[in-house]
Amino acid sequence: MPRSDLYPDIAPFESGYLPLDAGHTMYWEQVGSPSGMPVLFLHGGPGAGAGAVHRRFFDPGRFRVVIFDQRGAGRSRPLGSLAANDTPHLIGDIERLRERLRIDRWLVFGGSWGSTLGLAYGQAHPEHVAGFVLRGIFLGRRQEIDWFLYGLARFFPDTWAAFAGHVPEAERGDLLAAYWRRLTDPDPHVHLAAARAWSVYEGSCSTLLPSPETVASFAEDRTALGLARIEAHYFRHGLFLPEGGLLGGMSRIAHIPGEIVQGRYDMICPPESAAALVAAWDRARLTIVPDAGHSALEPGIRAALLAAIERFRGR
Repeated sequence: MPRSDLYPDIAPFESGYLPLDAGHTMYWEQVGSPSGMPVLFLHGGPGAGAGAVHRRFFDPGRFRVVIFDQRGAGRSRPLGSLAANDTPHLIGDIERLRERLRIDRWLVFGGSWGSTLGLAYGQAHPEHVAGFVLRGIFLGRRQEIDWFLYGLARFFPDTWAAFAGHVPEAERGDLLAAYWRRLTDPDPHVHLAAARAWSVYEGSCSTLLPSPETVASFAEDRTALGLARIEAHYFRHGLFLPEGGLLGGMSRIAHIPGEIVQGRYDMICPPESAAALVAAWDRARLTIVPDAGHSALEPGIRAALLAAIERFRGR
C-alpha cells in the first residue's frame, strides 16, 4: 500500500555553517543514510527556510538528504540580509555545498520557490542532477507575481483586504513598492509589522481549508521577516532569472526525468504554471491532487510527494 504518512522525526547525522561571501553564513545539514541516494532539498519562499518536518519526506534508510537554509533565511546568518542575495548566488551556494560534500549527482526536491530554484539550478548544472521532484510550480513570470499581489483577491477578498489594508489607500496601486519601503525600514516596529502582514497573507492562502496552525507559523517573527523581505526583494527583480525565463532553458534538462505534484486548488501557484512546464518537458510526469491547495503538508500533496520519491528508488 502506498505510504501516506511522513517518516518519523529524525536528527541530522551531520550539520554545520558554511561561510559565503558578502557576510553570509549558510546553515546546512544531512539526514538519513550516508550511503543512500543523495537528495537536495530546496525550501520555498524565497526566504522561508527549512524545518525539521522537511526531513520526514524521505526514507532515512534509503536516502542521504542535504538540507540548507538559503541566504538570509532560517538558520543562515544574518537573517533577512539582501546583500548579494539573488538566484545566481544561490546556485553558486548549492554548487559549493555539493563540492564540499563530494556528491556527484543528486535528486532535486523543491516546492513553490524551491521548484523555481531547482529548475534554475538544473539548467545551470544538468550534469549534477539525477532527477527532479517538484511541487507547486512557480516559474517566476510577471503574471505569477501579479497574481500573488492582486489576483488572490478574487478568491480571498477578506484576506487580501487585510494585506492591502496594511498600507494607505493611496499606495495600494503598487503594493510591492509600498511593502518594500516598509520591509526595508530600519525601525523594527515598521518592518516587522509589514513582514507579519505579508507572511500571514501568504500563509492564509496556502491551504485548501483554513489552517490556524499554518497561519500561526507564518506569523512568527523570524519566519515572517526572512520570507517577506527576501520575497519582495526577489519579486522586484523578476526572481533574478535568465533572459527568456525558465521555460526558455528547458532544452538543457529535457533528458532528465521529473515528477511534478500540483494541488488542483493551489492559489499561491495556480496549476497553469505546472501545465506550461509539462508542455515543455517530455520526461516530466504531472500528478494533479484533486483535493489540495499549495501546502506540502496537506494530506493529498504529502501522499503524492511520497509516491513520487518512491518512484525514483528503482532508477
